[in-house]
Amino acid sequence: MSGTSLDGIDAVLVEFEHDQPIVLNKFFMPYEEELKRSILDLQHPSHDELHRSQLLGNQLARLYASTVRSLLAQDAHLPVKAIGCHGQTIRHRPELGFTLQIGNAALLAELTGITVISDFRSRDVAAGGQGAPLVPAFHDRVFRHPDIHRAIVNIGGISNLTDLAPGEPATGYDCGPGNMLMDAWCMRHMKMPYDKDGAWAESGKVLPELLERLLAEPYFMLPPPKSSGRDLFNMGWLESHLQKAEAPEDIQATLLQLTATAIAQAIHGAQEVYLCGGGAHNSALRRALSRLLPNRIIKTTDEVGIDGDYLEAIAFAWLAKQNLLGIPANLPQVTGAAHPCILGAVHTAPAV
Repeated sequence: MSGTSLDGIDAVLVEFEHDQPIVLNKFFMPYEEELKRSILDLQHPSHDELHRSQLLGNQLARLYASTVRSLLAQDAHLPVKAIGCHGQTIRHRPELGFTLQIGNAALLAELTGITVISDFRSRDVAAGGQGAPLVPAFHDRVFRHPDIHRAIVNIGGISNLTDLAPGEPATGYDCGPGNMLMDAWCMRHMKMPYDKDGAWAESGKVLPELLERLLAEPYFMLPPPKSSGRDLFNMGWLESHLQKAEAPEDIQATLLQLTATAIAQAIHGAQEVYLCGGGAHNSALRRALSRLLPNRIIKTTDEVGIDGDYLEAIAFAWLAKQNLLGIPANLPQVTGAAHPCILGAVHTAPAV
């Protein structure tokens, strides 16, 4: 999994027993700054972008292959069935009928000698869905409790939520920005990739008028199904709401409160809230959520058995398994697709 946070590649070696994951190994490959800039440069229309996106896709495939080799270094004897590769999202425009993740899965299959399943989102979009979020189906399998209403919140670049009410179908959607705006603002002013524990945000104060302007974004009022990404929540969007006199640390505090508020507004009735993704490590963000969601249990998914840093990588391994078994894996009530779909395109391993 390489997501909108652009921190790097999360890889897991996982097997499934009755749909429950058993993680055998895990590995993280960080992105270098030049690669991050190349990915960000492709988020919006620019010169020669088709040529540059194809070259970058090949570069990512080679990096994915290197990650796989590192992951399997101690387990080369194990018969790996397939690689589930999400790819790097460059554009996500389901309202226009497309979503684009690059990474040249065909080249990845050649480099590793392993079957690769990729492009998980396009089939759902073709059926009229958002193509996101796709992880609620996996959350439903591994986190549902028969009597306790739970919410699973992944705080990556974007925040997305899965609602698991007992006796009800799983629902979910993208809440809004997770870490991406905080990270970008921190890099601009502090030259750091992220605000560790939200310490810089806590040195400032929330600006109520700015928060109100940010929350007036129409996306927050849209009913589900809905999904979003850097196409909307980017630095241009933030700057369009600033009055230029705000202190940088106050803007950071307000961005943290924006993320917390968008998540809290999406939670209805859940008794237990489990966090995963990079934002789960932000102690200031967790405190903000606790203030907005009193009388709720707020923990991480680690406390119910799945490492939150690798949960999405595990989920895409599961989605790859569902593809190979011919089982639909989207939830139409989540994505808005017209029907269940088998997700992903298969690039078979080269014949030996």
